Amino acid sequence: MDSKQEKLASLEKLLDIMDELREKCPWDREQTFESLRNLTIEETYELADAILLKDPDNIKKELGDLLLHIVFYSKIASETGAFDIKDVADSLAQKLIFRHPHVFADTDVRNSPELVKRNWEELKIKEGNKSILGGVPSSLPAMIKANRIQEKARAVGFDWDERSQVWEKVFEELEELTHEIDSMDKEKSEQEFGDLLFSVINAARLYGIDPETALEKTNIKFIQRFNYLESKTLKQGRKLSTLTLDEMNDIWEDAKRMEKN
Repeated sequence: MDSKQEKLASLEKLLDIMDELREKCPWDREQTFESLRNLTIEETYELADAILLKDPDNIKKELGDLLLHIVFYSKIASETGAFDIKDVADSLAQKLIFRHPHVFADTDVRNSPELVKRNWEELKIKEGNKSILGGVPSSLPAMIKANRIQEKARAVGFDWDERSQVWEKVFEELEELTHEIDSMDKEKSEQEFGDLLFSVINAARLYGIDPETALEKTNIKFIQRFNYLESKTLKQGRKLSTLTLDEMNDIWEDAKRMEKN
């Protein structure tokens, strides 16, 4: 493991490279906060993909790309005197110390992660957040946002007494959705579908399952099986659209059996 001095030397080298790129590279020179925003989002998703694939080399690479963006934003800001990388690091260190009084002060959380979360949310209110849910970014994807909303509500005690109680809510929302679909009211059906999804996400959270990760793993599994179906069909000299549903299902089940071997 590298020493702290070696780590600091690597970060210093990165900062020097960023200074030179900003001065000498035409593309880097013209970048702004706004032009980098979508690229940062893309890099974040690429990191998320690498994590799901359990690929350490790619995780390292994508973390480097995100670190580049942090350094890049800080460099741009330093040119107008708004802030620099030192201010970013100092702000983060100050926040971590403030939000961990059980580590850096004498707050007792009795070795409980749940108490840590609850204390964290209360401290965020003291920092200036106007509400418990105020810190949830509006641009988060809906499923991730729903999960974060529910986690934050739980952190202040707004949750089921027993997690098994959530299934009654899930079935209730499914019944209401079925009723509205039968009535052919699209707007109400959409509303009830959202309520059902929200309650299913709630159930996942209560049982320690990240719904976004669970769904993405299912997406990956479906893609693999569908690609097998498509490949198998082409090897037979046929088009996928010419197969009957029963024929497709036979190949699909074959793909599932191969996963178990």
